[in-house]
Amino acid sequence: MKDTTQTCPVAWTLDIIGGKWKCVILWHVRGRVRRFSELRRLIPGATQKMITTQLRQLERDGLIDRKVYAQVPPKVEYSISAYGRTLSPLLESMCKWGVAHRDRSNAGRNAA
Repeated sequence: MKDTTQTCPVAWTLDIIGGKWKCVILWHVRGRVRRFSELRRLIPGATQKMITTQLRQLERDGLIDRKVYAQVPPKVEYSISAYGRTLSPLLESMCKWGVAHRDRSNAGRNAA
């Protein structure tokens, strides 16, 4: 945890998953193993450096597992850890809210 002086549990959560792409990465690895190149395709708005940085942080915090295969060229796979799966209800809620927000925004644009 970055800042244990915070007294708000939401702040504690955001200390871990608050990066711009962390929840998106967790969403994409929640149901299956992904290679880095897959994540890059799934998250076109994020740079390679940003994805790498956030993957390392998620691994450091125990939310994802990284498996390296000893082969040439190197093969690395990412998956959600058992601890990361505890975020599934939060990710599902975020997905539902995001869809509802998109629909609300689209309805507002169509009414104008």
